[in-house]
Amino acid sequence: MRAIDLTGVTWRKSSYSNSDGGNCLEIAAGVPTLVPVRDSKDPDRGVLLFGADAWGCFVRAYRSTSV
Repeated sequence: MRAIDLTGVTWRKSSYSNSDGGNCLEIAAGVPTLVPVRDSKDPDRGVLLFGADAWGCFVRAYRSTSV
């Protein structure tokens, strides 16, 4: 597996994030075919890399079940 350099990416918090912290995700755009995801409360802990198609399926499923 090749290494993915994420040092230059810009992280964006979930729109569900609030000023109290909470359980938040951050995603980074600009990585071809991948969606890097990390915990906004502990960004140094690590990053999960999802294929763009898999992430799109996750988001669509979440939106269809969320209130």
